[in-house]
Amino acid sequence: MPETYDYTRPDYASVAPVIIDTQAATLDGRPMEIPGTAAALPAMGRLAAAFRQAGKPIVHIVRIYQPDGRNVDLCRRSAVECGAELILENTADCQIADDLLPAESAPLDCAGLLSGKIQTLIANEVVIYKPRWGAFYNTPLNKHLQACGVNTIVFAGCNFSNCPRTSIYEASERDYRIIVARDALSGLYERGISELQNIGVRFLTVAALIDQLNKQTSGETYDQTG
Repeated sequence: MPETYDYTRPDYASVAPVIIDTQAATLDGRPMEIPGTAAALPAMGRLAAAFRQAGKPIVHIVRIYQPDGRNVDLCRRSAVECGAELILENTADCQIADDLLPAESAPLDCAGLLSGKIQTLIANEVVIYKPRWGAFYNTPLNKHLQACGVNTIVFAGCNFSNCPRTSIYEASERDYRIIVARDALSGLYERGISELQNIGVRFLTVAALIDQLNKQTSGETYDQTG
């Protein structure tokens, strides 16, 4: 009999974080405040900084609403049409949270992103607009990750029950190995963790992820079960 192989085991040589919807509007006191997002932001920042230092690809996924509501998901479209200022293009609330960004990055190019272009912040770090919950739906994300040689995704961001969870299932359907940075994702809950573990998703803290990443980049043996 052939030896069994764990096809969901993370590969830290070919890994990238995908940080979802962590925009100014979702932080405490802002128009689309998502509880727990501001509290998780420092961990997200540490995660991004570690991957930046290691020279690994980083992807920021964003939502951008147009004021007339034409690109807004149905559950929010009427609110935007009636004047709700929810992550509207070219506003401060639309921008990625400062703690996640490299110092030299430019503001979002909303027109370019809405047209389907990938915006480069610095080498190996990009922004992609998604029109709906899933980060792979009608976006260039899969093609970009394949071009970067990525087979393992670390998910972080805002807000687990909606866009990250949808994106995780989409990634699983495309045979990516998946890790969730459990302290860098708002809205996470125990049943969701259990359900995703059943399809091979790993859950690690940012500290554990950084340790694994450092071991890989330094040539040390990393924990292939993590």
